[in-house]
Amino acid sequence: METNALELVQAAAATAASRRARNAVILDMRELDSFTDFFVICSGVSDIQVEGISDAVLEELEEKWNLRPWHREGARRSDWILLDYVDFVVHIFLEEKLEYYNLGHLWAEAPVIEVPDVEVTGYDEYDEDYDELEDYDDEEIVVWSDDEDEN
Repeated sequence: METNALELVQAAAATAASRRARNAVILDMRELDSFTDFFVICSGVSDIQVEGISDAVLEELEEKWNLRPWHREGARRSDWILLDYVDFVVHIFLEEKLEYYNLGHLWAEAPVIEVPDVEVTGYDEYDEDYDELEDYDDEEIVVWSDDEDEN
């Protein structure tokens, strides 16, 4: 079974969305004068989340599609990670960097392809009743105090 770039880019975008990527969009660059067919653009709220999204996309495409990026940039700084798969490029930004570079505006003439729906499990960061400490047993929580250091 032969896969096409659209299937792969949708898998990448869905994986990013499953890791709570924000502002996820797929841009169809095929009709434009561009070096690739598609862009996935998304963001995370922290450098840890940006790195986690990148790792998830890398793992998904390698394990399920036997595909590795031709080029990868930005993993050390984690404010903008680029995964270049030749036919498509995945851009994962720290939210402030996405606003600064505004690639969506730069490529505004590119048609937008809907990111496939995915089920995201776990906490809802906007749920006011959520208490992340409830996810841990009391024995797992270690509280550090400067007073303990003096003993």
